Amino acid sequence: MAKFDIIAATGCPTGIAHTFMAKEALEKAAAERDLTIKVETHGQVGVENELTKSEIAGAKAVVVAADKDVQAERFAGKPMVSVGVSKALSVEAAGKLIDRALAAKGDSTVAAAADVEDEVEEKESIGHVIYKHLMNGVSHMLVFVVAGGVLTAVSFLWGITSFDSTAADYNSFAAMLKIIGGIAMNLMVPVLSAYIAESIGKRPALVPGFVAGMIAIQGLPVNAETGMIDAGGAGVGFGFLGGIVGGFLAGYVILLLEKVFAGLPKNLDGLKAIFLYPLFSTAIVGLVMLGISGPMAAINTAMMDFLKGLSASGAVVLGLAIGCMCAFDMGGPVNKAAYVTGTAMLTEALAAGVGTDTYNFGTNFMAAVSAACIVPPLITTFAVVVGKKYFSQEDHDAGIVNLILGCTHITEGAIPFMTKNIWPVMPIMMLGSSIASILTIMFNVHDPAPHGGFLVLPVVENGPLWVLAILIGAVVGGILFVAFKKYDFEKNQKVAPAAKPAEAPKPAAVEAPKAEAADFVKVENVFVAEDFASRDEALSFVSNQAVKAGIAGDADAVMNAFLAREAEGTTGMMEGFAIPHAKSDAITEAAVIVVKDESGVTGWDTMDGAPVNVAIALLIPGAQAGTTHLKILSKVAEALMDEDFRATVKGSTDAAEIAKTINARLV
Repeated sequence: MAKFDIIAATGCPTGIAHTFMAKEALEKAAAERDLTIKVETHGQVGVENELTKSEIAGAKAVVVAADKDVQAERFAGKPMVSVGVSKALSVEAAGKLIDRALAAKGDSTVAAAADVEDEVEEKESIGHVIYKHLMNGVSHMLVFVVAGGVLTAVSFLWGITSFDSTAADYNSFAAMLKIIGGIAMNLMVPVLSAYIAESIGKRPALVPGFVAGMIAIQGLPVNAETGMIDAGGAGVGFGFLGGIVGGFLAGYVILLLEKVFAGLPKNLDGLKAIFLYPLFSTAIVGLVMLGISGPMAAINTAMMDFLKGLSASGAVVLGLAIGCMCAFDMGGPVNKAAYVTGTAMLTEALAAGVGTDTYNFGTNFMAAVSAACIVPPLITTFAVVVGKKYFSQEDHDAGIVNLILGCTHITEGAIPFMTKNIWPVMPIMMLGSSIASILTIMFNVHDPAPHGGFLVLPVVENGPLWVLAILIGAVVGGILFVAFKKYDFEKNQKVAPAAKPAEAPKPAAVEAPKAEAADFVKVENVFVAEDFASRDEALSFVSNQAVKAGIAGDADAVMNAFLAREAEGTTGMMEGFAIPHAKSDAITEAAVIVVKDESGVTGWDTMDGAPVNVAIALLIPGAQAGTTHLKILSKVAEALMDEDFRATVKGSTDAAEIAKTINARLV
């Protein structure tokens, strides 16, 4: 059986894009570090590349990047880092997770790495844990919504009232599609509730979770004549909000019962699973859900009234809110909140029936949400076509693929473009999505299908105007995106000539093999008795020394490159080490400069909160950013995992010894 250095599990709520983007980033980051890795994905089609018990046992460390339940308890006792899937979408971010996992300590409570950064994450993890449980329910619910919504929408192709046997446009096949779609849509809330509960309390929580969801649909039945609770009466449901409350309630009731029944003999475990848990949890959850049905129904009604109130304030206000939410995090929690709200409104709309005010508002709201989700990927497609020279080939190829993703309502394809330049790309995406949403509302577009993008155009009322609204949003956003990339491109072009006078022997700037030469770290570039007041002072010292040594031609450009990298995420590691790196056209040859400060550089964020004593600074020409840079960085990062290496470099005051020790690890 093959063994892997790293094992990982990824999963996002929809299981469409983030899951596999994180997988690819982790695999590339591991390859850069000469590590073997196996990544298990929890996508919409289920678990793929599943980890075996022997693979888990043989791994050095575990990375969990997921916003849904991936059964992390399997990894108990292994060194592990657990974060949301959005923190592993780039190779650089994934590499940091791998480094942290390898530096972590095994913990039987399945904690993340035992360092200060993780302690902070642990304090913040309550929110992430709640979100993960919620998204586990949402991911299972979405497929019911999509299947039911699209089938219901398709039934309208035969006529708006084709399901009604008394109507002139009646069609029996359309009626059957409407029945099937309605059943699937009605399962939305029970499935949401059940799988939130399952994420918390595992399989025993499914029963009370489903019951809670069903109660959320029907509410507390009351006899209209007597005004008393009556199983044959009618109640007021409280929708998906009630399903969420019921799911969490059911999950935590199971955890409570596990503690209550913990003292029972081991041979009664079977009785607990088949009788005690389902009986007591269903009774407790059911009574509580019925008890809160009145207040929950009032809250649900108030929320819907608030959304309708936004509509009353005008298309601009409602469309701006929808557009900004959908484009804010491209499939993340804010985007999902808007989408789930849209599907909830659509469910009520389809239940109310065609022609009602509820139907008109819900389908118009859904059309605006869909438009906002479609626009961001199309913005990138427009930009890479119109402004091709301002994008890398990789970005260009991704932008072309986004044409397909956008047209099928998959927003996540725009994420890589946004993560490279959150400002101003995120506001540009939000503006484009908002324009499309506002115009969709103004054009009175109605979409009875919750997903599918342009594939459901045949059932969209005022479909051509919907496409026009989306195209206007995409073009406006695309023009702004190209303008930004043009500005950024021209700014970088101006920096390059400034470095040319110092580009002495040109071959040295592109000679990649030099990066692995035995004398790569020169003794004269090792400074062992410095005293820095801050991180920036240390980086400024390195930048100026690079110019003095003929490594770079512009100290300010090098300093800016260092700071830009620190802005993306600190290069402070653990036990007093940092590996700052600058990639710039102002640097003429790849080099390493080492600085030591025995008293420690404060204000430099590190994984364990300790001050930096040793900074191994990497300086890489822009032309070698994807080759030499990655080789050196991976070798230095790997060396820092070696206790002997850290002890030698940190304990020595001999520049020659330090240079020799580092060079030995770069060969």
